[in-house]
Amino acid sequence: MAHNVISVANKIVSLSRHDVGDLISNLKLQKLLYYVQGFHLAIHNTPIFNEDICAWQFGPVVPEAYHHFKKYGAGHIEIGKDDFEKYYIDFSDAEKGLICDVWDAYGHYSAYILMEFTHNEPPYKATKPQQVITHDKLKAFFITQIEEIA
Repeated sequence: MAHNVISVANKIVSLSRHDVGDLISNLKLQKLLYYVQGFHLAIHNTPIFNEDICAWQFGPVVPEAYHHFKKYGAGHIEIGKDDFEKYYIDFSDAEKGLICDVWDAYGHYSAYILMEFTHNEPPYKATKPQQVITHDKLKAFFITQIEEIA
C-alpha cells in the first residue's frame, strides 16, 4: 500500500543527524524521494508513495512535498512534533530498510551533486519539463541500479 509522500519525507528527514551538521534541504529531499520511489518500484513493483514526481528545472520534484517544505527555503528541514504526529506511519520492515538503504547510498551527497546525478539519469532526461516522470520510466531505470543500494 502506498503512503502519503509527507510521511515518507519525514522518515527520510528523521535519518539525518543534525547534531553532526548532517542537514537536509528541500532540494536534497526531493532527490532522495525520487530515489526511494524508483528503488521501491524496481524492487517491489509498487510505489511507496501516491504522489507524482515531476521533471522540474532543478531535477525530479514531488510538488506536494516541495510545497509542504518550501517554508524552509534553502535551509535545513526540521520536523516538528505536530507534523511528525500528523504524518506518522509505521512503515514495514522492508520499507524502512529500503529508505535506510537509499539514505546510506545517497544521503551523504550534497543537494547539488544529487541534482547532477538525476539530471543525467534516463527517467529525468526522457521527460519533458514540468511533466510527470512515469512509474514505468522509474522502474525500467532503477531495475538496472539495484546493486547501488544492495
